[in-house]
This record gives sequence, structure tokens and C-alpha cells, in this order.
Amino acid sequence: MATTALTPPPVSDEQTQALLEFPDNRLLIDLCGEFDRNLARIEQALEVQILRRGNELVVVGEQGAQERAVATLRTLYGRLETGRSVEAGDVDAAIRFGDTADETEAGDQMEMFRGGKIEIKTRKKSVEPRTAMQADYVRNLFEHELVFGLGPAGTGKTYLAVAVAVSMFVEGHVDRILLSRPAVEAGERLGFLPGDMKDKVDPYMQPLYDALNDFLPARQLGKLIEEKRIEIAPLAFMRGRTLSNAFVVLDEAQNATSMQMKMFLTRLGEGSRMAITGDMTQVDLPRGSMSGLIEAERILRNVKGIGFTRFTVKDVVRHKMVARVIEAYENAKRSDG
Repeated sequence: MATTALTPPPVSDEQTQALLEFPDNRLLIDLCGEFDRNLARIEQALEVQILRRGNELVVVGEQGAQERAVATLRTLYGRLETGRSVEAGDVDAAIRFGDTADETEAGDQMEMFRGGKIEIKTRKKSVEPRTAMQADYVRNLFEHELVFGLGPAGTGKTYLAVAVAVSMFVEGHVDRILLSRPAVEAGERLGFLPGDMKDKVDPYMQPLYDALNDFLPARQLGKLIEEKRIEIAPLAFMRGRTLSNAFVVLDEAQNATSMQMKMFLTRLGEGSRMAITGDMTQVDLPRGSMSGLIEAERILRNVKGIGFTRFTVKDVVRHKMVARVIEAYENAKRSDG
């Protein structure tokens, strides 16, 4: 692929033009997306104009934005050349890599995104990291028996942990999966919900069910839950158990008390792995209660064999507005502090 200046000259003194030539027209069709929706996504995010003619794309815009759009298109085309697909989330990820201030980090991320082979294979689909920090997290999950994934909402902490759990279960490395959350509500009380304990707890555990449904066929998932080879339960139900040959995920761990966290960590049995995820800025415990996650991070950060991955707002892979909201709150907190 080559980039060359076009004639006539740019539309205005502030704008530049670039021509991208793509040798494989079939891949170019996939790059553009249905009804050119991928191009429209890049245009909207970077405030550029992308014109298509034959096997070429013309990118027009202010120099910095135009260069980022060109880099994004190259990255996505390189991804297609490796046989991988390009979806809306992949477009957003490629755009986000261009926002990285550190050029070395940005280059590493783009290389991982284009041709990296970090894949989590489940029964329904393959999952891959979309940022360098997610890639580090997935490596930690496969390589360490105990892993902490810390950071804001939308960074894939729980989703990737459940994906790795399913992958290791399917491949026979563990015999069962246990997914848990502390039964602490964000401003609500379970006691006011109708039904028995299962009816009260299940809605709270729904994000874990949603993740599993992404990776396992519904009929198989139902059977595995019935056979208790997959369990989803509140953290309090872990007391007194030794969890052997299992992949255990503790979600929303910032809402575990110090005593609960120590109890949970000491459940680790032979042949098991644990992933503990949470956002230390979103503690819902009563005022004055110490978060077990914050305490565990302080006590265990230098313990050999424990993996820590710390996500930032740059790793948010949900709607781009989520990253903006998180960043706005962080800025407000710094201003108030």
C-alpha cells in the first residue's frame, strides 16, 4: 500500500489529501463494510472525508486527523490480510490506538491488533484482545494461577476472564467453572426483590450469565449448570469450600470486605486458577468498611506468581462515550482533590 499526494491541491490550507491503493478488492470491500459503514465510523470519529474510487481510497482532512485515518485504514487492512474480520469494535480499537501518545506503545498495539495470534477459543466463537493491556491480561490468565484485573468499567476484565475460563474448561484443563460476586448492591437491597434467594440473586448475577451465553450454546450451558460443572453464586456461598481443578472468577471484587477477600483467596485448591476483577473507584460497601480488593492489591502486589493487570480509560472497549464519561469523572475527582 502506498500513500501519495493528489492533485488538485488540498481543499484548504489546513487540509491535506492522501491516496491509499489496495491490491485486493475483496479485502477492500470488507474494509469499507456494508454500505461503507466502517468508513463512516472513521469519518465521524476523526472528522475526515474518505472517498472511494475503484481499489483506492482518498482521505481528506486536517493533517493530524488525515494521518490518523490513514494509519487506521492501514491497520484494519493489515488485519484483513491475516484472515481476521473487521467489525465495529475493531474499527473503534484501531482508531483508539492512534490516540496513544507513546509511539512505541502505539506501534506495539497496532502490531498486536493486525497480526497478533492471541486468541481465546470457546465453543461459540474466538475472542481476542483489542488493546495491549488486554493482551497482557489474557497472557496473565493463561500463565498464572492467581490474577487480578483492575480498572474501570468497559475494559473487558470480566468478559475476558470468563472467556479464558470457558476455554480452559473446554480443553480439559479444569473440571468446572465457578463465577461469583459479592452480594452488595449499588444503592438497592436484595431483600426488597420478590421470590426466594435464587430469584433475588439471579438478576444480580446476570452479567456473568450474559458472558457465558456468549461462549457456550444455550442447551450445553443449561446442562452444565444443572450438573453443577458451572456454578454462579454469591461470594458468601464460597465459605468452607476448597475449590480444586476449577477456574474461579470473582467479579466486582471491590465490594468484598477484607474478611471475605481473605476467605476467597484461601479457597484456591490444587489444579485451580482464580481471576479477581474490580474497579477500586466504585466501592459500594457501607461507609467505613475497607474494600478487600484495595487491601489485597496493597498486600499482594509483590508476591511472586500473582499476576496484576491495571487497565486505564484507554482500554475501554465499550461505546466511546463510556471512556469519555470515565475520563470526565476522573478529571472532576482530581479537580476536587
